[in-house]
Amino acid sequence: MVSFPSLSRQKLAPAIGLSLLLAVLPVRAEEAATAFADTSKIVAIGGSITEIVYALGEEGHLVARDSTSRYPEAALKLPDVGYMRQLSPEGVLSVNPSGILALHGSGPKEAVDVLRKSSVPFIEVPEHYTHDGIREKIRLVGKALGVDAKADRLAAEVGAGLKAAEKQTASIKERKRILFVLSTQGGKILAAGSDTAADAIVRLAGGVNAVEGFSGYKQMSDEAIVTAKPDVILMMDNAGPAVSDDELFSNPSIASTPAGLARKVIRMDGGYLLGFGPRTAEAIHDLAVSLYGRQVTD
Repeated sequence: MVSFPSLSRQKLAPAIGLSLLLAVLPVRAEEAATAFADTSKIVAIGGSITEIVYALGEEGHLVARDSTSRYPEAALKLPDVGYMRQLSPEGVLSVNPSGILALHGSGPKEAVDVLRKSSVPFIEVPEHYTHDGIREKIRLVGKALGVDAKADRLAAEVGAGLKAAEKQTASIKERKRILFVLSTQGGKILAAGSDTAADAIVRLAGGVNAVEGFSGYKQMSDEAIVTAKPDVILMMDNAGPAVSDDELFSNPSIASTPAGLARKVIRMDGGYLLGFGPRTAEAIHDLAVSLYGRQVTD
């Protein structure tokens, strides 16, 4: 897992992108989600949490959101209590919430500890980059808001969509090797290993993570990148300073790979690609089409 220092407002956008990628730890049993007694003024922390609330049609409960909650567009009208991994207890509590609904991994730990000890109920929702993990997230958000039946229906719909999306690449024989590049700062490639949202979405879309041997996000040596032999570079849009094609493919190690020689890069919105929420089936489909074109079956 990669850790990041305290961030100024000018550096917030890259941090939002990074937040989508950090591996998470299992939630302890005693921290399992329950239901809010009062759902009138809920703060949603985590882009997928906010998206699920809207998908359930329960956005009327929301009084604020965090900076990673950028979909749907209507959510942007809500007060912003800050970046989910650099929360200020004062900022979250300033909207006088009746409950705090947070994605696991929100922080820093000191701030979350203060929020847990406050008089405002705090419910944490676990994150797992799987079909079951998405459905569980939906059900737990629904339970917290007291709309279990709605959540069950949405979870079933999303689950069916996920299964259908994954089947679209089942017949493809030659799988593309994908290198997910988080950043190229200083000419160093920060890439996604196993146990990450990027690794999961690549596999769900019928690709193969070109990186092996480590989990989380790490800098790769030039030799390791060349050895990985990626066919495609995958990057995020709207998640920090843009990296042009010329800048990306001028990196000597990238340039010598099959992806570099073909100048093959796919860019997708970070929240859409790595959110693991109600839109993930669509993200899987779009990535698969970008990788395999007409080989993807509807």
